Formats: sequence, C-alpha cells, structure tokens
Amino acid sequence: MTEGIVGMSTGLNVAQARISILLAVLKMVRDFLQSALAALPLSAQELNPQGDPAAKPDVTSEVRRIGEGVLADFLDPAIRELSRAMQYGTGEPPSS
Repeated sequence: MTEGIVGMSTGLNVAQARISILLAVLKMVRDFLQSALAALPLSAQELNPQGDPAAKPDVTSEVRRIGEGVLADFLDPAIRELSRAMQYGTGEPPSS
C-alpha cells in the first residue's frame, strides 16, 4: 500500500512541476502580448471615436480588440485557474 501512496505522491509532484512550468510560459506569453498591444500606435479611428460609426474597423483596432480578448477570455483565466490548482494539497486556501 505504501508503494501506491509514494507513486501517487511522485505523480502529483511531477504534475505540479509541469503545471508550474506551464504557468511560467503562459505568464510570459501574456506579458509579451500585453507589451505588443501597448506598442501598437493608436489608429485614426481610436484617435477620433466620433468619426463614422459605420466605418469598418481598421487593422490596428482589430488587432488590439482580438489581443485584449485573448488576454481576458483565455490567458488570464487559464493562469488564474492553474494557479489555484497548484495550491491544492499545500494547506493554503485557493485564492479567488
């Protein structure tokens, strides 16, 4: 029975190490995307929001919108949930 517990513990340690690496990579991707979005110049539409409301969005505005959506809808939630998963079994309550 002890071998099974040790095996589960080792498996958990390996999984936590992999999740830790994944978290670091996701945080780097998030930071890189944020810096890329921050480096985008404001488009003419963004500089003049009272312009033609029927105009198609320009490339810069669309890239910014898509990037912000990726951050809000995918990267930030993944980082938050994987961080919470890392806290299981540590005695610390999961943060919200």
